[in-house]
Amino acid sequence: MTTVTAASSATPAISATSDSHAALVPSVTDATFAAEVLDSALPVLVDFTAAWCPPCRMIAPVLAEIAREQTGRLRIVQLDVDTNPRTQAAYGVLSMPTLLLFRAGEPVKSLVGAHPKRRLLQHLATELPWLEPR
Repeated sequence: MTTVTAASSATPAISATSDSHAALVPSVTDATFAAEVLDSALPVLVDFTAAWCPPCRMIAPVLAEIAREQTGRLRIVQLDVDTNPRTQAAYGVLSMPTLLLFRAGEPVKSLVGAHPKRRLLQHLATELPWLEPR
């Protein structure tokens, strides 16, 4: 699994309300993680997040936009690390936001920090070629 860390100058590409984000990027829990992520037929990008994390709020609208654009090809979910410590510990997540891309139940890519949309798509395209930004 490859890991990419964001530069500290990341800025959000768009803005969105928390309601639209929640609809496009549903939450998973320790109890639902296996069924929602590991057993998914689609690749799943998991956003390990926390309410107190400013970079997590920065990347949320970017993830919602990608989720909307990639409906049916890529699933994006979020996991609150404060209320779901088992999954966080199982994958060694220490920094927020951490994005883990799962394919066929296995983590194949890890990204740490907030990334602009174009850079995020470039990193994910190494595993999901159709995401290459235009």
